[in-house]
Amino acid sequence: MSIRARQLILPLGAAITATGMIGAALTSSAGATAKPQPTNVSLASSKAKASETAKFWSANGGRQLKAATRYSNDSSVNGKVKFGGSDAKPDGKTGVVPPIGQEKVTPTKVKNVNLPRTIGKVFFRVDGRPYWCSASSIQSKYHNLVATAGHCVYDTDRNRDTLDRWVFVPAFYQGKAPYGIYVGKSAYTHFDFANYEDYDSDYAFVTVYNGIDARTWKDRGRLGDNVGGQGFAWNQKIGQSVYAFGYPAGRHPDGDRPFTGVTPKWCYGTTKPAGVTAAYKAEAQIALKCSMTAGSAGGPWIAKYSSTKRLGYVNGVTSLIGDSDGNGRYDFSTSPYFDSETYAVYRKAANLWSGPIR
Repeated sequence: MSIRARQLILPLGAAITATGMIGAALTSSAGATAKPQPTNVSLASSKAKASETAKFWSANGGRQLKAATRYSNDSSVNGKVKFGGSDAKPDGKTGVVPPIGQEKVTPTKVKNVNLPRTIGKVFFRVDGRPYWCSASSIQSKYHNLVATAGHCVYDTDRNRDTLDRWVFVPAFYQGKAPYGIYVGKSAYTHFDFANYEDYDSDYAFVTVYNGIDARTWKDRGRLGDNVGGQGFAWNQKIGQSVYAFGYPAGRHPDGDRPFTGVTPKWCYGTTKPAGVTAAYKAEAQIALKCSMTAGSAGGPWIAKYSSTKRLGYVNGVTSLIGDSDGNGRYDFSTSPYFDSETYAVYRKAANLWSGPIR
């Protein structure tokens, strides 16, 4: 845990409206008792703004999507890092929310790795320039939720502000948006991340409007209905096996650039306590041996992943990358530990309706 008392939910979007809870399977288990701490910061809180955002990214054959580069604010841990020392641990009962379509089905285990249909890129602007991070569709009441890193939504260089013209494009490939463009409406992250840039809470859950076809401008429907949505898990034991997915594109410290960011990549391994990283106030993160570079931030860590169904349970998102042995090659990634406070943030976002923008 952070030195300061951890506080809960900061909405990074439109004001909350009561829409009911997501179903029994999605609302059970322990939640944190601290009261939410609201801040009035928005993504595209009106349909007019959402329409403007969608037009910006779809114009001229998706020129801005093609021009985007991996987010320059992706964060890496400097110097040789020792694992261990993290305070990551459960703070209550273990809980899971099933993936979309698997509410009553147990995922099967297979050896082959098929990429999940839920993953894609989030696009946004900083100082007028287009960037991307990685992200995934995730289960919610209205099938309209995206999970990513907090620093891929909230501008840590401009306190109390969100990134400009934020959209999610699932299955993005070479400038194409096969399932449409989904404009972010509102986002939730932990109070400690938005106010103190505490990377122990470097996650965000974003509700998105229905997708828009980039060519015909027709409504493509809800995100989860089109690509599915991963389940959600919290208070899981450290040491379990996970897949980490993302779109890496940055260079290693030695200058080598093995990834282009054009297609998603993955890592597989068991989680372990991360080292303490004071520069990011990261004291309760978990780590995974992984060679993905910048651009992978926000990508999901999926436990119990079924390659047949391409579904599992999001149990983390890539936050930091680093070089554990000092040889000039990134060899591990970190994620916030998903605990009951993470679930409380997720639950708030997972119950919000968004609807079409046209």
